[in-house]
Amino acid sequence: MTNTQAILLILALFNVVTFCVYWWDKEAARDWDWRVSEARLLQFALFGGSLGAVAAQKLLRHKTQKEPFRSHLRFIIVIHITAFFLWLSAPLWLTYLPTLAP
Repeated sequence: MTNTQAILLILALFNVVTFCVYWWDKEAARDWDWRVSEARLLQFALFGGSLGAVAAQKLLRHKTQKEPFRSHLRFIIVIHITAFFLWLSAPLWLTYLPTLAP
């Protein structure tokens, strides 16, 4: 298994965990039980679980109307998309980086 495959596997598993945490919070909301804080839900999304968070929002209809939660999650998604494209393009721009050094 390559490093890239390992990273993708870890991210996939973390997204499954994130989805489960959102599901748990949704069930707790229905049962008037102890809830997962919004800050914790956003932390799961920020640390790599943004796809799981979005899937939970869409499939479970959880936290879809809550502001500023929605805006924060969208911002996290923008960060992740930017990081993904930087990671994909790294072989291109890393070759030019040494030429920019004085």
